[in-house]
Amino acid sequence: MLGLITSKTGRLERMDDLRRRVATAGQYFPLAQLGVSTQCGFASSVLGNPISPEKQQQKLELVVRIAREVWG
Repeated sequence: MLGLITSKTGRLERMDDLRRRVATAGQYFPLAQLGVSTQCGFASSVLGNPISPEKQQQKLELVVRIAREVWG
């Protein structure tokens, strides 16, 4: 699993960067054996991370978008 999307901040990763990182991983493993996810949960510390529910949803939608683009 490629944890390409940070759950620590609300800044959204760029699709071009995600595509490039998936392609790089694809040089080492077949794409059929890979997946994409957030790096960890959105509350990975006792206090949680300073990221709004709206940004969390956008991050999860980004996971879906890159997965659909790469794997259909």
